[in-house]
Amino acid sequence: MRCAHCRGIPAPACWTAAHSDLHWANLTASPLRLLDWEGWGRAPQGFDCATLYAYTLLQPTVAARVCAVFPILGSPAGLAAEATVCAQLLQTVSRGDNLVLEDRLRDWSENLRRRQP
Repeated sequence: MRCAHCRGIPAPACWTAAHSDLHWANLTASPLRLLDWEGWGRAPQGFDCATLYAYTLLQPTVAARVCAVFPILGSPAGLAAEATVCAQLLQTVSRGDNLVLEDRLRDWSENLRRRQP
């Protein structure tokens, strides 16, 4: 499926194993554990990092920390993963989900388009 939000962003070059639903409700604090693995599989490199980042968009300080901890975010190698996650979440917005993230997702989409090679 082609997404207008990601037009011009190259296809991912590297695919890796991914949790595929990494958000704060699927993480425990101590000890750190990932929960809810039914969607795991292969995804563009950085997909899980981009997903976690997307769910922090309403908390800019936390979002900046996620980017600092996962340097693939903002890099050319992570562009396809970020675009994929952004497009998927924008599709959920069109179905009435994640509405609180809509403006931030659209801003992220614009930023991704400006970063394309």
